[in-house]
Amino acid sequence: MNFTLKQLRYVEAADRLGSIANAAAELNISQSSITAAIDVLETGLGYDVFIRTPAKGIRATASGREALTLIRRFIHSAHQFREELASLGGQARGTVRIACYATAAPSFLPPVLQAITRDFPDASIQLLEGNMERVMEFLEDGEADVAFTYAERVEGQYDFIPLFEAPPYAIVALDDPLAQSTAITMRELADRPMVMLDLPSTRDYFTSMFEALGLSPNIAHSTRSSEIVRALVAGNFGFSLLNIRPVDYREGESRYKVLPILDAPHSPVFGIASVAGLVQPRMVQSFVSSCIGLKEQGAFDSLVVRPPQP
Repeated sequence: MNFTLKQLRYVEAADRLGSIANAAAELNISQSSITAAIDVLETGLGYDVFIRTPAKGIRATASGREALTLIRRFIHSAHQFREELASLGGQARGTVRIACYATAAPSFLPPVLQAITRDFPDASIQLLEGNMERVMEFLEDGEADVAFTYAERVEGQYDFIPLFEAPPYAIVALDDPLAQSTAITMRELADRPMVMLDLPSTRDYFTSMFEALGLSPNIAHSTRSSEIVRALVAGNFGFSLLNIRPVDYREGESRYKVLPILDAPHSPVFGIASVAGLVQPRMVQSFVSSCIGLKEQGAFDSLVVRPPQP
């Protein structure tokens, strides 16, 4: 097998964009160059990487998807190699590919990105968002260098660096009588209408909080958007549960009230997941060190809603 890095980039672009024409346009080359690269790859591998449908573009075969995963990893490794050489004798530079749990991203990422921009002006960030399962898939498939998620989703071949505990808390409408409280219990919430953040794993986690105390939630509404959760709560459609304080929450100014939970059975830990045993590029190592520094400086304290101390 004899492919060039350039040919592999052509093939990757065709898969990512879903057509030879789109890949040619993005790379500013002829369609015949893309087609030739695909032909060389398929001949060398001995099987079809793509199914080509006239007027409908291309899509990867089952074996092709596996090959394309390896191709993307190789292209990224080549890019990192060039950046590592450029960093020798100077400040760390290069790209860090971050996967982050989507509902945490708006509150968690700003201080992280501000710090990396300040400390490493030559750094480039590629951001991927998704639910907790998708975030770990990004890491497993080699599309991300690190993933920000909860420890409960990290197992097996991954390392985990904790950044902060994120106790669950309730949000209620300002005109809800519960808004006069300073804290709440699960039993007080159980019979009230609930707006559920309905994402893979998230729904099970919040439901298990009630079940651990012999209770059942009264789910009246559900949505996959944390923004819509807050809007429905503000509109008095029910209470909800979350873990990371919204970045724009201001007590007395926001349209809902945040209440710590006194008897929450479990406080998950949010942090950095990475592939175990993998030697990361210098820029990624520097990025992780920067996040640990932010933890030590208390940069994430404002994201946490803690129950009052007895």
